[in-house]
Amino acid sequence: MRILSFNVNGIRAIEKRGFVSWIAEESADIICLQETKAEPAQLSPDLITPVDKKGKPYFSYWASAKKKGYSGTAIYSKVEPREVKPLGIAEFDDEGRVLQAEFDDFTVICAYFPNSQDAGARLPYKLAFCDAIMKRCKKLQKAGRHFILCGDYNIAHTSIDLARPKENEENAGYLPEERAWMDQFTQAGFVDTFRHFHPGLRDQYSWWSYRAGARERNVGWRLDYHCVDPEFMDRVKSSVIRPEVSGSDHCPVQIDLKDK
Repeated sequence: MRILSFNVNGIRAIEKRGFVSWIAEESADIICLQETKAEPAQLSPDLITPVDKKGKPYFSYWASAKKKGYSGTAIYSKVEPREVKPLGIAEFDDEGRVLQAEFDDFTVICAYFPNSQDAGARLPYKLAFCDAIMKRCKKLQKAGRHFILCGDYNIAHTSIDLARPKENEENAGYLPEERAWMDQFTQAGFVDTFRHFHPGLRDQYSWWSYRAGARERNVGWRLDYHCVDPEFMDRVKSSVIRPEVSGSDHCPVQIDLKDK
């Protein structure tokens, strides 16, 4: 099974860049999207019900922000989940930040973590969201449910997760409070799958500024993750970043699972 996560930075914009064809070519089992910036009523039939390379349609699920053209998450899945729901906390659901899909043997949480913004203007909101996600993951673990928390965390965890750490110590996404939360999350036993397989690998990024040719020069940040409960790691075959995929200022991240 292959699971992709992709901050598309506007699903209507990326549709014009061959996104529907890309979905078909990839034919991943589950595709989680962040920053869709749209409501289902605004989308083409091809985006509502894309197909894989064999022409089989995906099930699709959407969480949209109340604010038009902002935030939002979506999940495409070849297998119909038993249930799909938001986080259940109004201040985060109002921005369409989470979709939680229940499958037979694991839960997929598609999450778009808030940006803490300049001078940490939204840092309290960001940390409240992080705490809510931590509680959800611990609740699932306590219930014996495996989970995959995928999405744009808007956090570069350590100095090797961005090209210029010293210059960004006071910038959103690399604030001490954000990194401290990632420390707490991993110290709780939850696994950053990419770092599990590539512990010291440098220059691996999933987001680049549109400015000054940052992507061409690979001056980027690793902001997108697949994290899992430790008991699920024996099912994870690989975890990679897909920088060759264009269309957004992010690129997809991917995990492949072994058969049960």
